[in-house]
Amino acid sequence: MRPSLSAALLAASCLSLPAPAPAWAQEATAPPIAVPEVSVAGSAPSLTAPDAAEAALRLRQVPGNVTVVPAEEIRARAGVTTLRDVLEYAPGVFAQPKWGEDTRLSIRGSGLARNNHLRGVLLMQDGIPLNQADGSGDFQELDPLTFEHVEVLRGGNAFGLGGATLGGVLNFVTPTGRSDPGAVLRGEAGSYGYRRAQAALGVASGAWDGWASLSTLSQDGFRRHGEGDSRRFNGNLGWRITEDVETRFYYGYNHIEQRIPGTVTRAQALSDPRRAAAGNLLLDYQRNIESNRFGNRTTWRIAPGAVLEAGASYVHRELDHPIFQYLDQRTDDVNGYARLTLDGSLGGMRNRLVAAGTLGLGTYDSRRYVNNGGHAGRLTYSSTDRARTNTLTLQDTLYVLPDLALVAGLQLGEAYRASRDRFLSDGDGSGSTTYRFANPQLGLIWDITPGVQGFANLTWATEPPTISDLTPLAARGFSSLKAQRARTVEVGTRGRQGGLEWEVAAYRASIRDEIQLFDPTGTGATLAQNADRTIHQGIEAALSWTLLRDLAGVDARDSLTLRQAYAFNDFRFDGDARYGDNLLPGAPRHLYRAELRYRHPAGFSLAPNIEWVPQGFHVDNANTLKTNAYAILGLRAGWDFENGLSVFAEGRNLADRRYISSASVTTVAAPNAALFEPGYGRSVYGGVQFRF
Repeated sequence: MRPSLSAALLAASCLSLPAPAPAWAQEATAPPIAVPEVSVAGSAPSLTAPDAAEAALRLRQVPGNVTVVPAEEIRARAGVTTLRDVLEYAPGVFAQPKWGEDTRLSIRGSGLARNNHLRGVLLMQDGIPLNQADGSGDFQELDPLTFEHVEVLRGGNAFGLGGATLGGVLNFVTPTGRSDPGAVLRGEAGSYGYRRAQAALGVASGAWDGWASLSTLSQDGFRRHGEGDSRRFNGNLGWRITEDVETRFYYGYNHIEQRIPGTVTRAQALSDPRRAAAGNLLLDYQRNIESNRFGNRTTWRIAPGAVLEAGASYVHRELDHPIFQYLDQRTDDVNGYARLTLDGSLGGMRNRLVAAGTLGLGTYDSRRYVNNGGHAGRLTYSSTDRARTNTLTLQDTLYVLPDLALVAGLQLGEAYRASRDRFLSDGDGSGSTTYRFANPQLGLIWDITPGVQGFANLTWATEPPTISDLTPLAARGFSSLKAQRARTVEVGTRGRQGGLEWEVAAYRASIRDEIQLFDPTGTGATLAQNADRTIHQGIEAALSWTLLRDLAGVDARDSLTLRQAYAFNDFRFDGDARYGDNLLPGAPRHLYRAELRYRHPAGFSLAPNIEWVPQGFHVDNANTLKTNAYAILGLRAGWDFENGLSVFAEGRNLADRRYISSASVTTVAAPNAALFEPGYGRSVYGGVQFRF
């Protein structure tokens, strides 16, 4: 283990603090008091849509680092548009805004070579995949205002959901008519032409409930040529057929128009951060999406301790994407899953068995044209692409002691990728390939106390290439890429004692055939190819500590809480023939965020915050060019009134620091390489919400 990782491990291990247990006393001499009979009625929790508390309890059965982000951390703020805003205190998740609502997302170093959109993390909404069947995806169809909570299952900790990638799964769960009844009207405004509105309604009656949200977002963007507009609808309808059977139907619609300012040189990003790339202006780079998503989830409690879940979805997307070519793509994805959970005993010991299967089928009609100033010109490419990804998972958790569980699992998978070239004037670039894999898992969960857990696991993950990896824009033909294979060992702890909550994990992933960018011809045209051996290791630590209570006086019930998240990322080549042990480009070695929040029981809160990257990250395999180090300061405030009215405001980058938020990666970067995307300057957002 490298000295820097050892030191970071030692620092992060000092989180567990003892706290006295509460005690209760009962008067034995008081005379009995007659209490009138009271009838209490309430709705049973949803079988298909567990709330944040239920999700946190369920994820305690995972032998690795997982996080639940509740809606309160999202809705009580203004200007929350990207995954960086949603997941800022989920350590190990590197989510940096690029333009509009797009984000560079990497979890434990996943998808570092993916300069556009997403690979290596499975996005789900209400348990239904948002990614395409080949594993690719993006973030523009996510509406943070519709999240009841977000589940972060890093790496192999998504094993039980069928996740087979290095980064794991992000599951965005929407409210129901029972969990979020009533109506909400919300409006926000802020810097750089930011305007947002939402209307939401939740109702429940008898066996039925429904919830729906309609939102609009418009912004000019910090950078020139960064304006965007979107309209989104999300809704679900639930039917409690019997006490033990519930089904829920989902529908989502997105209409998004977004211009792209592009990447610039490091000097340009730091001297004139609002500028757009000249080529993006000339060709009017855009990314416009219209999508419809239909889904269903059904849960059946077959018997005590036996639950069967099943679901299916269909997503149709239309993408118009003028870049250096004009991309026109129509996609259809069908997904299905089934999961059987059996809670019982084995040999007199408590036991949980989970058997699950997932199915993903995708068909993509892709065309490329000459880009004439944002309009389609002459056809240059046409293909019909198909993808299939299926998994079968078996996982058993056996409590060999009342407080110690052993976990063992096996995941079998098959992935098919094919492209049929329909533009043959420049040759036939058709091809297909099939990947088959087996991912075992071993783990343990130790309930040290009722509020403290330790965990460890050894998990394998396999990541087949996406269609775009296999059919690169920079070359003709169908690539012969291997699937990326990772073996990850992880150990950590999570818990709560008194005013202290924490989650800490250390991990090391040994990877073969990582999908990285290389320049095989030496011409500067980078392609996705397999590296030999790479290592991803690091530490994820989150801490929330209530430092003081009753600051305003005895029984004032106000509080001061320090919340922190730290990630140490050591991602590198392992004896590569060309790059030796160089660091992999695309993620900082250290990322620290902190917030000091004062809360008053009258509903007022105030929270200064900081984001600190003490060292810039490399943007090329050769480690010749880096981003800059930075620290940015912010301030958040809000007031929840008793009549359902809430007001909130947020200031970001208050010192107007110039910094680089995100960067594309390459093999060897020249000093003037246009790879960098500046971070937002000083900005202020405010909003008002009325719930009734």
